Amino acid sequence: MALHAAWLISLWAFGLTRAVDGFWLGLFVLIELARIWTLATLGERWTTRIIVLPEAALVQRGPYRFVRHPNYLVVIAEIAVLPLVFGLWQIALIFSLLNAAILTIRIRHENRALAR
Repeated sequence: MALHAAWLISLWAFGLTRAVDGFWLGLFVLIELARIWTLATLGERWTTRIIVLPEAALVQRGPYRFVRHPNYLVVIAEIAVLPLVFGLWQIALIFSLLNAAILTIRIRHENRALAR
C-alpha cells in the first residue's frame, strides 16, 4: 500500500501542471477496462489479501482464461502508463522497478498458497 500511495502522491506532485498526452491516456483507459473485466470476473472473491477457499475451484473464466494473474498485469501497466500520460517517464521507471520487486515476492507467495 505504501508503494501505491507514494506513486499517487508523486503523480500529484509532479504531474499536476503538466500537459496530458492523448495516446497514453487512451492506453490508460483501456487498462482500466481490463481492470473492470478482471474485478467483475472475480466478483465477491476479489480481495487484496491472499485467501484460498478450500473447496472453491480457481477462477478460469474472463481474463483468467488467458493469464494466471491478470490483476497484477493491470497494476504493472497502470504504474508504468499513468505517469507517461504526464510525460513523467522517471516516475514510471522508478515505481515499475519497485513494483516488480514487490510483485515477485507476492506472486511467489500466492502461487504457493494456491498450490496447496
